[in-house]
Amino acid sequence: MDVKSWTFLIVGLTFALYIAIAIWARAGSTREFYVAGGGVHPVANGMATAADWMSAASFISMAGLISFMGYDGSVYLMGWTGGYVLLALLLAPYLRKFGRFTVPDFVGDRYYSRTARLVAVVCAIFVSFTYVAGQMRGVGVVFGRFLEVPVETGVVIGMGVVLFYAVLGGMKGITYTQVAQYCVLIFAFMVPAIFISILMTGVAVPQLGFGSNLAGEVGSRIAGGETISLLAKLDGLHAELGFAPYTSGSKGLVDVFCITLALMVGTAGLPHVIIRFYTVPRVRDARTSAGWALLFIAVLYTAAPAVGAFARTNLIDVVEGARYAESSETDAAKTIPAWFKNWENSGLIAWVDKDGDGRVRYRSGAPFDGKPAFESGPTDEAGRGVSGERLVTNAPSAGENELYIDRDIMVLANPEIAGLPNWVIALVAAGGLAAALSTAAGLLLVISTAVSHDLLKRTFFPQIRESRELAAARISAGVAVIFAGLLGIYPPGFVAQVVAFAFGLAASSFFPAILLGIFSRRMNREGAISGMVAGITFTAGYIVWFKFVAPETNTAEHWWFGISPEGIGALGMALNFAVAIAVAKFTPPPPPEIQALVSSVRVPKGAGGAQAH
Repeated sequence: MDVKSWTFLIVGLTFALYIAIAIWARAGSTREFYVAGGGVHPVANGMATAADWMSAASFISMAGLISFMGYDGSVYLMGWTGGYVLLALLLAPYLRKFGRFTVPDFVGDRYYSRTARLVAVVCAIFVSFTYVAGQMRGVGVVFGRFLEVPVETGVVIGMGVVLFYAVLGGMKGITYTQVAQYCVLIFAFMVPAIFISILMTGVAVPQLGFGSNLAGEVGSRIAGGETISLLAKLDGLHAELGFAPYTSGSKGLVDVFCITLALMVGTAGLPHVIIRFYTVPRVRDARTSAGWALLFIAVLYTAAPAVGAFARTNLIDVVEGARYAESSETDAAKTIPAWFKNWENSGLIAWVDKDGDGRVRYRSGAPFDGKPAFESGPTDEAGRGVSGERLVTNAPSAGENELYIDRDIMVLANPEIAGLPNWVIALVAAGGLAAALSTAAGLLLVISTAVSHDLLKRTFFPQIRESRELAAARISAGVAVIFAGLLGIYPPGFVAQVVAFAFGLAASSFFPAILLGIFSRRMNREGAISGMVAGITFTAGYIVWFKFVAPETNTAEHWWFGISPEGIGALGMALNFAVAIAVAKFTPPPPPEIQALVSSVRVPKGAGGAQAH
């Protein structure tokens, strides 16, 4: 069968599985809708957490970032994995012992304030919508290529599936759906990685192949008869084409530190991940499920650098210097394969023959002149099309480079670039959709519970009946899906970049409030509210300015202290801490019962009199 048929078959089967699970696990109460009844097994919760956390950014975009950025892409590996360890050890057990459904619930009760709860609700919705934009963008990329439909159509299909199992099943349906989605996404990521590792290095374990010599059918051809490691060859190819060495870093040390820190503490403050620890029966199970999740996450994350390097090496070998069309010339054996033109149709690869030689010239430098005129529709000044795709113009001023490759396609196109069977290509499509949809569902549930539970039940209508609260949760989830779809159709950037912004916003808003709420009896409502408002306002303003208001100034010389918009969340977090502590110092302390509650949350059950200290 061809790729499209395989894609319809495999994606259709996985979607049928998700919907069947949602029907089987549909929520019948608000407790089941919000926290799956609190009875999920730690191993199942670990799988669901891994799927919830490993979004389209992890599956689709992270290896693509590494393949283009090389060493600089390691900030995403260090930040996201380090952040999960921070969350599992420092926050999860205490939040579970506190026993509230949501992060705004924790903030509202810990800081004994309706205003604090409302600020936390606004932050949760803002962070979740920013994050979900990246997931829906990933859904559109996958459908646009493999089902040969417009990006908008692909996003609408994804919206329909998420709407069904998120609205019907709530957290209970989402949890067991995410268990299935983890199995799909990890199988889809590792199968082609293993295949390609064997073809390029002769080693079946990608994590080991990453540091091995080129060997095997494909690797021997790329090595040209010499004994050379994959990374050394990739450095040489980069040097020939004018790129920075793959294994060198070009980012400033301060920016690397801030991006890593923002991703770490942003992970620990993400509301859709934190809520997962309320779905297990006991506090001990929260820590256990966090450990399982870390193990499940590590399988993909340790393989991502290898996948990025394999994809980059294969891409340069297949594309650079290849003729776009068949020719009778003696050197015409190397021609652009069919997958290249298929991705061109999706708008995610673009090539212009500037020198008229009929060959693809891939070099360092921008492939467009900044203000492309493109017949398919309006574009913005940064060179993006109506669906967020990058476009190329035949502008001599753009330099020698003739090619644009959207980094979000590297994992999805990797099996095609390596010439793997069609069923593997379709499997990767199903895995990308599983990653995007699993996280999108968790984020939509956060938005839904923020509206129905935190705004209606806990703030404005405390006497609301459970049936009406459940109906409000489902309606708000449906409305959130529509807004998420619009963000997927008109994305503010590529997947991992958008997700990095969401982590920065979470770092600058929630993390200090949660950390101080657990470990500082002196932190009061005035301090927490002031810190959250200051942190998220500063971070959002910085991102909006450099990415949307004045994108022409988005360079290192214009950034504050050399910190990029992706890393500014670290500075926003520091501002949050500083404002919160300063305001708390000059305002009344929390009531005695709140201070006692903070002490009890940190004391293990059965510690007796130690609680008083």
